[in-house]
Amino acid sequence: MEIPKGTIKEHSIKSNELGEDILLLIYLPANFSPLFKYSLLIAQDGRDYFQLGKIGRLADEYLFNREIENLIIVGIPYKNVGDRRRKYHPDGDQHQQYIRFLAHELVPYLDQEFPTYQMGSTRALIGDSLAATVSLMIALQYPHSFGKVLLQSPYINEKVLDMVNSFTETELLEIYHIVGNLETEVQTTNGKTSDFLSPNRRLSTIFTDKSFTYFYDEFDGDHTWTYWQPDLKRALKRMF
Repeated sequence: MEIPKGTIKEHSIKSNELGEDILLLIYLPANFSPLFKYSLLIAQDGRDYFQLGKIGRLADEYLFNREIENLIIVGIPYKNVGDRRRKYHPDGDQHQQYIRFLAHELVPYLDQEFPTYQMGSTRALIGDSLAATVSLMIALQYPHSFGKVLLQSPYINEKVLDMVNSFTETELLEIYHIVGNLETEVQTTNGKTSDFLSPNRRLSTIFTDKSFTYFYDEFDGDHTWTYWQPDLKRALKRMF
């Protein structure tokens, strides 16, 4: 039996926060209907999640087999490495504007255009590496808008750990978190290598101590889509 395929269309939204037009890749399920309501999954590194993560094909399969709830996936691609760092990195000069864009511009736009539940608990953020970092930072700042976060090998520094440490509304967030046990010497975009594993283990301890609704796993592998792509099977099922 052929699994019906959803559609991925390009939309563009004008962002006053960022002063630019932002491209969106929006996946609608094959049986999409305005009569149903949909949960939202918003992916930073959006093009990578569709092309390398094959998240649309996976959603097709799960939705066809009724293994996950009705879902719209919104991918936000980055323009280039510099653009990605400016928006995603905790010290990036557009980091705060990008976070406000998601909370104050993107969410209202999606709620207006599509039949969503309009509740934080039905909106999830996903990202890999720096894209995971910014996804976490967004959820920590706007837990009423985004109730779920899926972190694949996030970049973690003291700033991120401090934010998680001082976060109080833990009952609002559900977190899925993975990292590879070989991520000890990751080549970062600035040409340096850094240990991702140790800070992620520290982060995991904080999540556990603060009693978030929390899933954590370490996979046998390094900082690449070779491992993130197959992990999406479990991630989508657990969170939706």
